[in-house]
Order: sequence, then structure tokens, then C-alpha cells
Amino acid sequence: MPIEIKELYIKINVDESKTSSGKSTKETGSSDDKSDIVAVCVEEVMELLKQQKER
Repeated sequence: MPIEIKELYIKINVDESKTSSGKSTKETGSSDDKSDIVAVCVEEVMELLKQQKER
């Protein structure tokens, strides 16, 4: 009998003070990059909500 995984929970902790180059990501990222990342995240969240509604 096959096992079906319906949810996967991933937890990640990010510590910005431990960067290899000594610079934080706030200094290296531009506002365009941030807005692109936000747009992709919003798309993924909307897709997940759409999938949950269909169930």
C-alpha cells in the first residue's frame, strides 16, 4: 500500500550576523531584487491558497 504525503513542514532559522563576507544581505540587495522576491512569494502563496480551496 503506497503512502501519500499531503503536507511537508520545513522550518529554517536565518542568522544574518553570521555572513561569510561580513556584509549583511540588507546592504547587498537592491530594492528591485526585494520586490521581485516578494512578487514570487505572493504568487506561490496565492497558488497554495488556490490548491487548498480546490480540496
